[in-house]
Amino acid sequence: MTGPQTLPQMLLQRAAAEPERVCERKKDRGIWRRYTWAQVLANVRDLALGLASLGLRPGETVAAIGENDPEHFWAEYATQAMGGKCVSLYPDLTPEEMHYILSDAEAAYLVAEDQEQVDKALAIADRLPDLRAVIYWDGRGLWSYRHRLLRSFASVQEAGRAWGESHPGLFEAAVASGKATDIAVISYTSGTTGRPKGAITTHALLLEGVARVLDALPFPPYAEYLSYISPAWATEQFFGISMGLAVPLTVNFPEEPEEVLSNIRELGVEALVFSPRQWESLASMVQARMLDAGRIRRWVYRAGLRIGQHVNVSRLEGRPIPLGSRLLYWLADWAVLKPLRDKLGLVRARIALCGGSAMAPDVFRLFHAMGIPLRNVYGTTEIGLCTMHQGQTYNLETVGRWMRVDPRWGPPLEWRMTPEGELEVKGGTGFAGYWGKPDKTAEKWDGEWFRTGDAVSMTESGELVFLERLEDMRRLATGHAYPPQFIETRLRFSPFIKDVMTVGDPTRLFVGALVNIDGEVVGRWAEERRLGFSTFTDLSQKPEIRALIRDEVRRINALLPEPARLRRFVNLPKDLDPDEGELTRTRKLRREFLEERYRDLIAAIYDGRDSVDAEIPVRYQDGRRGVLRAEVAVTMVEETPA
Repeated sequence: MTGPQTLPQMLLQRAAAEPERVCERKKDRGIWRRYTWAQVLANVRDLALGLASLGLRPGETVAAIGENDPEHFWAEYATQAMGGKCVSLYPDLTPEEMHYILSDAEAAYLVAEDQEQVDKALAIADRLPDLRAVIYWDGRGLWSYRHRLLRSFASVQEAGRAWGESHPGLFEAAVASGKATDIAVISYTSGTTGRPKGAITTHALLLEGVARVLDALPFPPYAEYLSYISPAWATEQFFGISMGLAVPLTVNFPEEPEEVLSNIRELGVEALVFSPRQWESLASMVQARMLDAGRIRRWVYRAGLRIGQHVNVSRLEGRPIPLGSRLLYWLADWAVLKPLRDKLGLVRARIALCGGSAMAPDVFRLFHAMGIPLRNVYGTTEIGLCTMHQGQTYNLETVGRWMRVDPRWGPPLEWRMTPEGELEVKGGTGFAGYWGKPDKTAEKWDGEWFRTGDAVSMTESGELVFLERLEDMRRLATGHAYPPQFIETRLRFSPFIKDVMTVGDPTRLFVGALVNIDGEVVGRWAEERRLGFSTFTDLSQKPEIRALIRDEVRRINALLPEPARLRRFVNLPKDLDPDEGELTRTRKLRREFLEERYRDLIAAIYDGRDSVDAEIPVRYQDGRRGVLRAEVAVTMVEETPA
């Protein structure tokens, strides 16, 4: 095979071809710092040789934890350059969650962002006998720390420069010896139904994924790309880390997660990938702010969006565009749509992708009405990206058409559905297995077919429709089946609902739900109506708020067959929290855990009670544990079956 076979080989190629071209930016203390290919390569080389001086050997694991920063990316490239494999961790992991992944991945080194991450690492260091060093890149607050494992990023790079002088050519030789079949990354699954598993990701899978994307949706070279989703999520491994080298892109890192919107506006981002929850959050923010607007401004907003939908969504779906809307579009774009895009920092956005779990088509339609060409991309951590919205017309109810595989990397993708409706796939580079779990790896194979675990259907035009995780498809005592995620994604489109989990199983006659209101938006709605409240718990149980959520549920019920409609629900008296194990780090529901924790609330939905006295374990930000006691009301949406 000709050309680079690994990411570090590609980095060397870029640095040799355009050493002075800016390829990364990071906002630090209000100033955008720029890095050229030559500077990135120098930082990676020094860190790689520094790790070698500390004893890193080919095949060993280096973990990285922190926000999206250049140092996070450099740590991955440096590890791979010396023949190691990298594991990225979500920055909000608890010490126990961090311990599980570091132990499972057999991490020899940890590259950590700051004092917060170092504190978590040192708290579990005694239980990680194989951990040789903790290397931090932001030293604020760490001046007084003394620990045998601690090293600064700069000191390791300094040691690397000295090591390079005494071992000339070592870095280049190590990079040249890399092969496409080498393990690049271990990407841990969400762990929605148990402990996360480390999916082995080879350089071949990453580079093949890049080829699939560029065939389906060409990225312009050096497009301004925002790196926002965590590298712990396989999606950013394909886009920011791999495509950043392969296209190449100008990869931009926001100053802080809270500053991402202002940073996007400053940059004029041209390409970005968000999770469904992040797109939904943007959509909710737009709708929530319009709730605060005056009557005239709300009317102008709705009129502009209606015209945008008639033009942009009709064109997207291949329908004729009404003449009146076509004539008025320039005015709507000037008065409403372009200002909306500007507020979101997406005036220049040419490539906007949604990856991960399903998202309500209404969210897609909202962004397309604004003039933002949002597309869906579907894949799995194990086998990479599979389908994407391609071309100028596509169905927003789907996750797109199948991508093509470059013959250099393997056979074309093929798919089939089992009698149970599960999607199975083969082709491309394939699945390399779970790290250290041959039994779990074997469970994912059906002969030569990879079992995705996803329930899907296919449209007549050849586009894939994602319905639900197969294990999450539910059946009622009546024999009727219902798709929880289909209902939940559409309910989350409401600005008033932050999260929702449907309930109902073979012992139940109807579908119920646990609703997590959006406290900020609902709080503003209540204040506008002079509705007093003290706490989130108090707000969630107000009769007026329950009626507000009931109206939102009835709107979605109108889209569902009668047996699948929600009959009763409760508003949770607290926010769902990843730190309490209620959500994964990508904000997916941990259903079994939630069903156990809120079993009293679920029981009340089905036994006809109007309310229940709940006692819910909580963990405060300072680590203390307590119990939230509240009277939680049960709200009737539709008459329940006898």
